[in-house]
Amino acid sequence: MRRALLSLASLAVLAGCGGTAGSADTSGETPGASAASEPPAPAPATRKPVPKPSPSPRDELADLAEQAATAVPSPQIPPETGAVLGGDISWPQCPVGMGIPQKRTLGLPLPIPEARYVVIGLTNGPGFYANPCLGEQVAWARDNDVLVSAYAVASYPEAPELRRFATEGPYDGSDGLGALRNVGYQQARFNIASMQTAGFETPIVWIDVEPVPDFEWSGDPVANAAVVEGLARGYRDAGYAIGVYSTPYLWEGVVGDLALGVPEWRAAGQTSREEALGRCGADWVIQGGEAVMGQWVEAERDQNVTCPGVAADLGRWFHRY
Repeated sequence: MRRALLSLASLAVLAGCGGTAGSADTSGETPGASAASEPPAPAPATRKPVPKPSPSPRDELADLAEQAATAVPSPQIPPETGAVLGGDISWPQCPVGMGIPQKRTLGLPLPIPEARYVVIGLTNGPGFYANPCLGEQVAWARDNDVLVSAYAVASYPEAPELRRFATEGPYDGSDGLGALRNVGYQQARFNIASMQTAGFETPIVWIDVEPVPDFEWSGDPVANAAVVEGLARGYRDAGYAIGVYSTPYLWEGVVGDLALGVPEWRAAGQTSREEALGRCGADWVIQGGEAVMGQWVEAERDQNVTCPGVAADLGRWFHRY
């Protein structure tokens, strides 16, 4: 009964992760902007050409994993107690006027000075579009000694992407679901390349699963789940841990009963720190994983708080430069 009542409220939940503060987020750009608050959609964007992958993407990702394993380790992150405050940012926090027409950057404020960590978005809305100021945001975190991790919006492929990448990956592209998994795999590779270019190090990539206005998911949860499964494998093959960002209602609406069993970052929307902490509880399980962070929107910012026990091992979730 509670889940049924909450399903209506969930439409106003996602008002964080770089979205437009003050509105409900179903945009998939950062867990938090509102489709209702966005201006009328401009003319469709022309996608930038996606680099053609090599014939052996699995080998390339294995190389990335090996490089990560041999990289200089991050300075030790001491254990803490209690709930730790942080934030998340992405394309909406870039200077005004950048990005694709549907997702123009907004110049929203960066996290509050008390934030100990920031989760930085890799995309400019949907997959295969990079956050236009990712390098600058990573540099801000480095210069301010703010711990970092990454998140990336998952999205359903457009027809040109499906044609291009259907057979480019570890799955059987002659099968419809296999082709979709390969496209998800390539979304992960695209985002990994963006991180490399920006010098962005993170132990985990959070997969943001929610509706993406102007880049809608299909009406078939099984097909949508195939994309997310490919994304998950792409990050794991490159040596990253994965988690998911969503709400129970939005997750089910997009991918049905898909259960990856991975850690969860749970949204509480335009509420409060207390409500965000409440999302750490068993009533808000998304897909069977442990609760790591709760998110809410306040003071035009996406704010986050760690769930009980997480502060004792922040190095599992964040990188320190």
